[in-house]
Amino acid sequence: MNTTTDCSIPPTRRDHHRHLYQRLWQGDPDADRHADALLDRLLADTAPGDSDPPEDPAALEAWMATGHRRVGEAYRDYLDQRARGGPRRFFQCRAQALYFLRAIAPTKLVDGAWLHGLTRHWQDSRLRPLLRIYLEELGDGQPDRNHVLLYQRLLARLGCETLHGLDDDCYLQGALQLALGRRADRYLPEILGFNLGYEQLPLHLLITAHELAELNIDPHYFTLHITIDNADVGHARQACRGVLDLLPEGDDRLAFYRRVRRGYALNGTGPGPRALLRRFDLNRELERVLRRKAEVGRLLHPDHCRLAGRRLNDWLADLAEGHGADDFLLALQRHGWVQRGRPATQSRFWNLLEGEQASMFGVFDGYERQLLHDWIVDDAAFAAPRRFRRAPRPRHASTPTPTDAECRRLEERLTGLGAREQMALLGEMMAPRRHFTPAGLFATRRYARTLAGL
Repeated sequence: MNTTTDCSIPPTRRDHHRHLYQRLWQGDPDADRHADALLDRLLADTAPGDSDPPEDPAALEAWMATGHRRVGEAYRDYLDQRARGGPRRFFQCRAQALYFLRAIAPTKLVDGAWLHGLTRHWQDSRLRPLLRIYLEELGDGQPDRNHVLLYQRLLARLGCETLHGLDDDCYLQGALQLALGRRADRYLPEILGFNLGYEQLPLHLLITAHELAELNIDPHYFTLHITIDNADVGHARQACRGVLDLLPEGDDRLAFYRRVRRGYALNGTGPGPRALLRRFDLNRELERVLRRKAEVGRLLHPDHCRLAGRRLNDWLADLAEGHGADDFLLALQRHGWVQRGRPATQSRFWNLLEGEQASMFGVFDGYERQLLHDWIVDDAAFAAPRRFRRAPRPRHASTPTPTDAECRRLEERLTGLGAREQMALLGEMMAPRRHFTPAGLFATRRYARTLAGL
């Protein structure tokens, strides 16, 4: 992850949230006051909504059950509409799905981070439901169940690991989650409320999984959350229990619960799925990609490389300056390099990127190639959903053992420490930037075993 050294960036800076996200992810000790400032600002901006938890905490579980039922009914209505021939609700084309997966990546790559600060309170039995949620977000230390690793691998299979060009507010929800996890002792009620909202089953998760499958994109990461967040024994139920177990008695009870409800409202921070999907414009995204490529390649082509009688380097110089994209794309079509409305393989330009003789292999990543592909075949090809063929899961390395170098060093550090010091060290290794590493996975398993034995 790219970093900078100045942590005193004003909120008006264009990449303010990305910068704060990176500092919090790194665990920079100087970022605490910025985390507090972010949380205090967001909490001050929260407003009550129709779906907020009830004012009486005794009604919390009934509220959860009602919400779960409403989501199920709405999803059934969606499936009925699709069965009657209705279009996909979220993804017009595969490129839009990849756009969405990239846009939510900063949040998904810190999945569960808001609970990390509770790991140091492992002796408090009231926190067990929340610690169990965090351990399950981390896959209990198993690499094929760790949520961050699953999302990393999904992006890698799609060729979408590079997150260039994301809007700054795509980092806001992730920065919020990192800030909560970092400042757990100060914002415990807000963490309980945020967790309560995040672990409820949302309609958009169900629709996303369904439509990704239609577009031949493995939905496993999303279907995993559908099952693990269930309202019977899953995270939704555990989140309710965590709130009820930690409510204090006496005069502080209502004040504490009001903070829980404010924390719940933080789930609306940042652009939601529908807002992100509305931002997608295939032509604008393609122009953005062409400009990035032109900035790198505008001096690299010999003079005999020409399009419409003009040197390719001159075309690319214009693109790098932010103009001429329409003329460039039109020239590709007029001079036979692109056959729009036909299979992409019938276009010479596409065959420079794909296939055995692809002289431009590696110039475009998976998302960028999908943009170009969908532009070539044209919008008319998007109406019919593709038949989903589940790709075989890639084989991963076996679960790390203490004989692995990183794990061996960690075990050496643990030797001779008392239980409190051991759990503190294990908790540090379960931080958002570490838990998916071999040592982090090993630490998660050790922490989970110790917690289960108490």
